[in-house]
Amino acid sequence: MNRFAYRGQSRSVAVWLFVCAAIVFAMVVIGGVTRLTGSGLSITEWKPIMGAVPPLNPAAWNDAFEKYKAIPQYAQVNAGMSLSEFQGIFWWEWLHRLVGRLVGVVFAVPFVVFLVIRRIPKRLIWRCAVLLAMGGLQGVIGWWMVSSGLSERVDVAPERLTVHLGLALLIFIGLIWTGLEAWAGEEHSRSPGGWSRGAALLLGAIFFQCLLGGLVAGAKAGFVYTDWPLMNGAVFPPADWGRGVIVFLHDQALVQFNHRIWAYGLLIGGTIYAVQAWRWRLAEGLGSSAFAVAGALWLQALLGVVTLIHAVPLWLGGLHQAGAALVLVVATVNLWLVRRSQPRLFVSGPRRA
Repeated sequence: MNRFAYRGQSRSVAVWLFVCAAIVFAMVVIGGVTRLTGSGLSITEWKPIMGAVPPLNPAAWNDAFEKYKAIPQYAQVNAGMSLSEFQGIFWWEWLHRLVGRLVGVVFAVPFVVFLVIRRIPKRLIWRCAVLLAMGGLQGVIGWWMVSSGLSERVDVAPERLTVHLGLALLIFIGLIWTGLEAWAGEEHSRSPGGWSRGAALLLGAIFFQCLLGGLVAGAKAGFVYTDWPLMNGAVFPPADWGRGVIVFLHDQALVQFNHRIWAYGLLIGGTIYAVQAWRWRLAEGLGSSAFAVAGALWLQALLGVVTLIHAVPLWLGGLHQAGAALVLVVATVNLWLVRRSQPRLFVSGPRRA
């Protein structure tokens, strides 16, 4: 057994996991574009295998188009759409599903090969197996989401879209974390609990903000109240409280308000975290990673404001969703570095003037 295997380290496995993470990132961005272009319901069937082949002749295209005409979105939103216009939205959804199939193959096949040749560190096998299962579940949830818009709605249910996005981001985080573990090898030291808990709390808060963003996307709340910092001239626009608990998921005013307020809290919390990391002279590199998280949060917030006041054009909306995933990467790496730091590298008090 070589020294890398002994340490639970495998650079080839790490590269494989990072490649899978990059594909998931692409899928998240394409998913955002699919939503913004109204393409998500253009394919009305779930065929995990045969669906990989798009329509290849006029008859197949007409068949797919006729199936789309049977759902409420066509009748209420896109009535009179031409076949060429339908093809324009079809290809986005088909690409989104194709990338999903691609990441499944790119993960599953090397996983089996690495298992056979015993390249995956033992401590990471179960994590990879869980990620594979989560990927399979994501396909099922994707169809569960799409099916919500095929009979009674003209779009997918916001809460189902949020679950779909949330699971994608959990897989993304899991791939990054496991890749880092495979790259660096096993490490038993752990940082003082306070900083580890703080970094974990910050990552969790960023993930929750992504979920709130999913509700904004699902409710199409980014297309209303496009002024800032107020909302149509008010701090808090009226919400339809008569709808009950569902108001927190579907009301455009409330979901956008929640997304804004949580963003402000993240900016404050992320900035305080970075300042404290500097004051307490954390281990070399940890202060930099803390400031990277804070900087990423501020840039993403600025991008969010610009996206909103321009009424979510396609390129800005896609960029904002990509930015959210990148902020998650920075926060994930920050937590991993904190948990990997040697306790002796922490000092007992803040930096003195």
